[in-house]
Amino acid sequence: MTFDHIQPVSKGGETTFENLCLACRSCNEFKSDSTEATDPLTGEIVPLFNPRTQRWLDYFGWSPDGTRIEGLNAVGRATIVCLRMNNPVIIVARSRWTLGGWHPPTD
Repeated sequence: MTFDHIQPVSKGGETTFENLCLACRSCNEFKSDSTEATDPLTGEIVPLFNPRTQRWLDYFGWSPDGTRIEGLNAVGRATIVCLRMNNPVIIVARSRWTLGGWHPPTD
């Protein structure tokens, strides 16, 4: 895990507790300084998911096999695409975690 600025420093974000979250290194690198992305379903430009102000379960769910994150709305879908949350490497890892009974999380 790595620290991520929700509002990037390059866009005026500060290094404060309220503007930091933990992110996997891959997602953080793909996010870069993005604060919004395009919903692949509607084409609408929406803000990225904010883990400080939004509940994960309101925006994301798991595929039946537990390997893919599914967006429940425009923000969820756009965030998944922007951060490449279902890249091939993580899907393989989630598959192994599921076989081990460690995944997906229940809350």
